[in-house]
Amino acid sequence: MENNTQNFQFKTNINCGGCLTKVTPFLNDADGVCNWEVDIDHKDKVLTISTEGSEQEVIQAVQKAGFKIEPLDS
Repeated sequence: MENNTQNFQFKTNINCGGCLTKVTPFLNDADGVCNWEVDIDHKDKVLTISTEGSEQEVIQAVQKAGFKIEPLDS
């Protein structure tokens, strides 16, 4: 079975436990998401996500939850 999981990192404004609670159902329901975490202690609030979906799908899920998100410049 082929594994098409990719890892992406994004800069977000998800900055507290309440924000995490709000965004969780959107990310958990996004197609292909395997796991994710937000480093709320990092200045850029970095979302690290493993997904079989596209970068754009992750961006849309986070925006639907009401947060800002942009790809993190490597």
